[in-house]
Amino acid sequence: MTTRRAFTLETRHGVRLSLRRVSAKEGRPKARPVLVVPGYGMNSFVIGFHPTGRSLEEALALRGLEVWTVDMRGQGESSRGPKEQVSLGDLAIDDLGPAIDHVLEETQVEGARTVDLVGCSLGATLAFTHVALVERPKVSAIVSMGGLVTWRKVHPLVEVAFASPWLAGKVKLAGTRAMARLALPAMARLAPGLLSIYINPKSTDISKASELVKTVEDPVASLNREIAEWVGRRELVVRGVNVSRAMSRLTLPVMCVLGRQDGVVPAETSRAIYEDVGSERRTLLEVGTPEWPIGHADLFVAEHAEDRIFAKVAEFLLEEAGREEPSLTP
Repeated sequence: MTTRRAFTLETRHGVRLSLRRVSAKEGRPKARPVLVVPGYGMNSFVIGFHPTGRSLEEALALRGLEVWTVDMRGQGESSRGPKEQVSLGDLAIDDLGPAIDHVLEETQVEGARTVDLVGCSLGATLAFTHVALVERPKVSAIVSMGGLVTWRKVHPLVEVAFASPWLAGKVKLAGTRAMARLALPAMARLAPGLLSIYINPKSTDISKASELVKTVEDPVASLNREIAEWVGRRELVVRGVNVSRAMSRLTLPVMCVLGRQDGVVPAETSRAIYEDVGSERRTLLEVGTPEWPIGHADLFVAEHAEDRIFAKVAEFLLEEAGREEPSLTP
């Protein structure tokens, strides 16, 4: 059994962030607090949801970790803030930084001075951007789940969608969650191959699509433009810093989890994190078989995810917590 508590944080940038803390009812946390960062066009709902089993946050908590999630501006219960033109830097520095500080202020882990980050999809991008740009980041390890920094391979549909930064920055979408609620079951029947680049009905029970789509958020036009520029350039540049090239200087422990059938962030792109980071302590977990294909969202909601994915993430975090905290640069 787990306990859950919600928190609200007002940042100096005028954004109200929503966080929650989940831990096992019995016993004390065995490691540093873990902060899970959701990706783009989603919120933290999926971190606490699984259609048939334990969610990511519950699985980690029951293995002795204090698990936090944060919704960035415009996600979940968090406010959009005063700025219409939101950037990756705003999320990685101005939102994630205060969230980390808040976790360290409210954690039940005695003496904790740093957190471990679990970045989901673009959440991993924000995690690596944070440690690359902040002078003394309060981060000891990062787990990337379907994450990316450098585009080694781009799915043709993603290439087309982000072909024009100008156009991507002009398109404003609303009602995405309602559309997803209708589209998900229809695509599962009529176009399962297309749907499988994101979520595969062979591996994930989508009968609870009306629940699953609660994690969907409307995309942000200014972020679409920045992502389109990133896709075209391949390397990630945020606030003038080339994060892709900074990866070799990051020596904190890293775990890279990827789905072999992921079409949103292809395996080659996600694996680049493992290949490029300068850490001597790095772990690569590739999941997905023809019988159990793992697309982008399947990493969090597939059948057997607890045993084959979440348990291994917990094992990595618990093992690293027992080591001496690393320096971030050589």
